[in-house]
Amino acid sequence: MSAMALSNSLTSPLTSHSSSPLSFAVPRSNFVSLKSLRSFALSCSLNGAEAADKKIPIEKRFPAFPTVMDINQIREILPHRFPFLLVDRVIEYTPGVSAVAIKNVTINDNFFPGHFPERPIMPGVLMVEAMAQVGGLVMLQPEVGGSRENFFFAGIDKVRFRKPVVAGDTLVMRMTLIKLQKRFGIAKMEGKAYVGGEVVCEGEFLMATGS
Repeated sequence: MSAMALSNSLTSPLTSHSSSPLSFAVPRSNFVSLKSLRSFALSCSLNGAEAADKKIPIEKRFPAFPTVMDINQIREILPHRFPFLLVDRVIEYTPGVSAVAIKNVTINDNFFPGHFPERPIMPGVLMVEAMAQVGGLVMLQPEVGGSRENFFFAGIDKVRFRKPVVAGDTLVMRMTLIKLQKRFGIAKMEGKAYVGGEVVCEGEFLMATGS
């Protein structure tokens, strides 16, 4: 066979003795979609991350909350004292807009012996009070103009309790200033409290900054 003939035979389609093109039936199950490949790669990546996490002791996996205001700075702003100071640390603060703070709920809190002895649950009214105190950290600042002498918790609306808060939980509370009427000394705030990323309490708060 000449070189040209060999070249032509290599570049020509395979044919049967009847000169009709050959066809091959490949089962569809042999094809792997791009979506399946991506899912497989993601699964491998997550499994690898989980394996890496398991190598780190659990006490080292979770970083502490940041500190924007510690308890001493909070005490300089809020007039509340033991046993009614219900904010332990501010972890985020936007002047004149919002604050995020935490309350570490422990079995040593003075309300647990009576609420309830056999099942310690943080009273809902104290969750609302703690959130109002976080709101006070926003209101009692130069950006808003409130002062310790004339700041009051004036009302609540649309409050809902989603889940019980128990001893050992960390209550994370976000209070956001929605509307401020300086002329009348009235402010409206929106509040949400979380445990483990899930909402446990929410509502609207009315604050008064007048006498």
